[in-house]
Amino acid sequence: MNAIIFGAPGSGKGTYASRLQAKLGVDVIAMGDIFREIMKEDTALGRKVKGYVEKGLLVPDEIVVDVLKHRLAKIPKGKGFILDGYPRTLEQAKILGGIAKIDVIILLMVPDWIIIERLSTRRICKNCGAVYNIRFLKPKVENVCDKCGGPLYQRSDDTPEVIKNRIQIYEEQTKPILQFFEKLKVPFVVARCDALDMPPEKVVDAILRDLGKLKLA
Repeated sequence: MNAIIFGAPGSGKGTYASRLQAKLGVDVIAMGDIFREIMKEDTALGRKVKGYVEKGLLVPDEIVVDVLKHRLAKIPKGKGFILDGYPRTLEQAKILGGIAKIDVIILLMVPDWIIIERLSTRRICKNCGAVYNIRFLKPKVENVCDKCGGPLYQRSDDTPEVIKNRIQIYEEQTKPILQFFEKLKVPFVVARCDALDMPPEKVVDAILRDLGKLKLA
């Protein structure tokens, strides 16, 4: 199964993708994580990517596509993937069609007020990027990452006003991409989270049920 997972910032893409990975045995390709790893490397590509990111610029499509192709080539034959964080533009969606066949779109629908509450209580590890929540997914030791022992921090853009703006930008950017896949007749699995304390497993089970109906799980 080759899938793309879409959802506004704070909708839980990483959380659901990692749980689906465990259940389905697919690879999760999170472009944000890949770029963070690349930027740590002292390579020509790493320095190039870092230059764009530090200036607050989008990494050009040709670089993103090269990185994606390189990552897809590492997936064993017959093993599927879930793409998280790509495509971000209609042009990228069109390019993707020439790189990989997409079997399904997983679309997360979460009300704005839940996203605002989630993101404003989110904490991230400075070392490994692991994500926690001081209300629902607390680390064992306050402000210390369970995985690597690194310090946790709050992103400067995890404030209600900035989050509202990020949701609006996401919706404007994503609408044409979703329409593009609809025209291609790619099936959609829509997962809804309507309660702040809804366990991730409940949403994942609903996604798996719908994937089963499509004979993809």
